[in-house]
Amino acid sequence: MIKCIVIDDEQPARELIAMHLANLPDFELLASFDNALDGFNFLQKNTVDLIFLDIQMPRVSGLELIRSLKVCPKIILTTAYREYAVEAFELDVMDYLLKPITQERFMKSISRFHFYNNVPVEKPGIPDSFETAYIFLKIGKGQTKIFLKDILYIEGLKDFIKVHTPQKVFVASERLSYMEDKLPENKFARVHKSFIVALEKIKSVQTEQVLIGDVSIPVGRVYKNEFLKKVPFL
Repeated sequence: MIKCIVIDDEQPARELIAMHLANLPDFELLASFDNALDGFNFLQKNTVDLIFLDIQMPRVSGLELIRSLKVCPKIILTTAYREYAVEAFELDVMDYLLKPITQERFMKSISRFHFYNNVPVEKPGIPDSFETAYIFLKIGKGQTKIFLKDILYIEGLKDFIKVHTPQKVFVASERLSYMEDKLPENKFARVHKSFIVALEKIKSVQTEQVLIGDVSIPVGRVYKNEFLKKVPFL
């Protein structure tokens, strides 16, 4: 089930999105808020897959909310103003819906969400599921399929990531926090603000770094304790 929330200061807009979502059996509307602060507080305590977010709201705007989130779910902006489009997409939003939102345009946005989240979920009891798991990433003008088992480590570069595999380094338009959320926790670990590593690819672990092949990757103080919990042989 895909968990959603709506944040919009206009009640008719919130009700319209709720009506559209009611026609989608795989989507669950967890909550609806008329301001960004209440939405922010909810996000600190709950896991959400998708936010329908207005831009112009009292006190805190939708764009300010996005910037304040350490881990940001997928965002579909809902607004009556075209002029924020460039700034919005620089924040890596998934789509930009202009009000009034038609059913047809809403469904196109949902299709876009499904396309960008086409990551198979590992099924308990099937040991080889990780061998076939993959993710699609936006590379250049298209989507590239990358098998999770091939990933050595991922490097964050502000608005991009580098996905290092034995064969190639892929540069994708994605955030490191998105990858951290999507990758299986028993296979990958965030070790630094700029790095995620594949646990099975680690050659050695030292006090402040890990070695993957011949590459030394720093272990940040903030991430060290959680990382060490995933390395039982230490």
